[in-house]
Amino acid sequence: MRWLTHLGGARVTIGIGLLLVAVGEQLLGLAALFALTTSHLAVQVLKRAVARPRPCDASGRPLATIDLPDAFSFPSGHAAAATAVSGTVALAHPLLAPLLVPAAALIALSRVSLRVHHVSDVVAGMLLGLAGAIAATALLLH
Repeated sequence: MRWLTHLGGARVTIGIGLLLVAVGEQLLGLAALFALTTSHLAVQVLKRAVARPRPCDASGRPLATIDLPDAFSFPSGHAAAATAVSGTVALAHPLLAPLLVPAAALIALSRVSLRVHHVSDVVAGMLLGLAGAIAATALLLH
């Protein structure tokens, strides 16, 4: 789960968008980067507005088995990023959806499994990512 969770990080998700641009899928790459950016902005605003602590034990110590990117749990940025990029590509190329949607779900699940998020955090993150993917597809691909 440790390596899987990093697939939802900035390096990989931004890299996928840039790779799409580099291989000739400029509009799709830009759409993926747009979805990623819009979902990330929403995640950061909500993280600071809600300020929900990450899963902790009874003494208030984080239970995470990996390094924490920040102190706040809601919503999951990794789940949002994975869903934004995979959702954008899946909407443009529906035949890839059976591979991309489960991959994004596994990345989201890894965040709960590694105890850095509550289930509701990843569900909210996935919804934000999906909203970004739908908006990017509507604006840039149609």
